[in-house]
Amino acid sequence: MPEIITPTIYLILWALGGYVLGSIPFGMIVARVMGLGNLRNIGSGNIGATNVLRTGNKTAAALTLLFDAGKGAAIVLLARAFAGEDAAQLAGLAAIIGHCFPVWLRFKGGKGVATYFGLMIALSPVVGLAAGAIWIVVAAIGRYSSMAALFAAGWAPLIVAFMTDGRLFALSFALAALIYSRHSANIKRMRAGKEPKIGR
Repeated sequence: MPEIITPTIYLILWALGGYVLGSIPFGMIVARVMGLGNLRNIGSGNIGATNVLRTGNKTAAALTLLFDAGKGAAIVLLARAFAGEDAAQLAGLAAIIGHCFPVWLRFKGGKGVATYFGLMIALSPVVGLAAGAIWIVVAAIGRYSSMAALFAAGWAPLIVAFMTDGRLFALSFALAALIYSRHSANIKRMRAGKEPKIGR
């Protein structure tokens, strides 16, 4: 945990800012703007880049990935610049919560993977890039986006423990728990052999 140096009222404001920015459903916005329809009626109904890819539009999926990761990174960098590391971590956590549970969508949002990578790269490039590399390797071997996300998030706390000063450990553990909880249905489908592979 980082040292708490930011006044409580400002921490609350940064958390609110993180939640609001994180709750913007860029996948749905991109799909609507590009004439792809309502993501709720496509594939899994999820608002993230993986489901956008199921429309067959790779550009839309790439844009969704970029925007969802960008909002996580942006709030972390802003909070760090204007407050401190404590505010940056809290704002990042709030952003991914906002993505997963946006008030505008009746708290039924995405799974937070792209936002997770964005905020982790901003908080610690070493951890974020290592987690990203794990995702790429697992996705290339298994062809399951969900499995890759679970491996990346699951290994992140260990990467934090052994490759950094440890200030991100509590947050990385909490984020891993959130990612796993959001993928509970995917885990069940993988066990049943019914999870769709990347590109299907």
